Amino acid sequence: MTFTTLGLSDSLLRSVAHTGYTTPTPIQAQAIPAVLSGGDVMAAAQTGTGKTAGFVLPMLQQLGANARAKPGRARALILTPTRELAAQVHQSILTYGKNERLTSAVVFGGVNITPQLRALRRGVDLLVATPGRLLDLYQQKAVRFDDLELLVLDEADRMLDMGFITDIRRILKLIPQRRQNLMFSATFSREIRQLAGTICKNPIEIDVSPRNLTVEAISQKLYWVEKERKARLLCDLVQDTHEQVLVFARTKHGADKLVKRLGKNSISASAIHSNKTQAQRTRVLDNFKKNKIQVLVATDIAARGIDIELLPVVVNYDLPHAPGDYIHRIGRTGRAGASGQAISFVTRDEKKQLRAIESLIKRNIECLNTKH
Repeated sequence: MTFTTLGLSDSLLRSVAHTGYTTPTPIQAQAIPAVLSGGDVMAAAQTGTGKTAGFVLPMLQQLGANARAKPGRARALILTPTRELAAQVHQSILTYGKNERLTSAVVFGGVNITPQLRALRRGVDLLVATPGRLLDLYQQKAVRFDDLELLVLDEADRMLDMGFITDIRRILKLIPQRRQNLMFSATFSREIRQLAGTICKNPIEIDVSPRNLTVEAISQKLYWVEKERKARLLCDLVQDTHEQVLVFARTKHGADKLVKRLGKNSISASAIHSNKTQAQRTRVLDNFKKNKIQVLVATDIAARGIDIELLPVVVNYDLPHAPGDYIHRIGRTGRAGASGQAISFVTRDEKKQLRAIESLIKRNIECLNTKH
């Protein structure tokens, strides 16, 4: 199968060809025709499966056939849980929409609101937003949704995890009832189905199983380690490799503390978390992508939108509380068919979390030591 069989316009096919992609991923092959059909779509797909293009491409086509946005209006709204994901989705719109006569904007907190106000007052065809900043802009009368044709909830499961449900409900009351709805989530949990029931009407369901597809390509190992020995163990592991490493810490304070400890051992490292400004987060991520730093220490919320090609090693310095977050974390490596390595540090008081993770991935994680 190629992109030419999915019903996309010639101008969009040229944009896709320019990126070098020829074969759609499973989510793209199913989602693109489903969205083009005009009906609601509910899709389960992990990060790194190409899902963004799966909704951006058909949206550009749907909107391209109709009139342009009026001043102060948006014709399509894409809600994302994090600033990083919002920026990533908007970049995808710019990449695939370069041959279309459509306008777009991205709005999120942590940056100057004035340029966002200006962009919205001109009117945009596609608006990518985080819920909080969108509501701020609406209250400032920068945007109205009378002409909204399309609504996308990207990473809906993460939105629920981060407590955005109240904001989402407020936004739903502001937009027209007649619209096309697209919902993308890593899982079809009971909570996601409940949310979908209030948003989608008879949606086409797409599930690119198996759920642990990304996990299969990843070598997973663990160390039993005393809490106070974790930092030393991490320094030893990093110094034994020339590879770049993404490290997950549970707290912002813990992430910053770890960066200082790595620095004392002459290891270049930076942290990314929600206390950093958007400019700081962008700069750190850019430095990591350019191989200027070896270790990126992140909290779960900040790491959700990170898209890094060929990341070889992920370390769970602290195990996540939610076992599903383990899959999201290690899914940062082993992307697009590449192999990857995931190493977890487990303390005695994290046994319960480990059992929950092993139950979810349906395998025991190999232990590299008996005690540490």
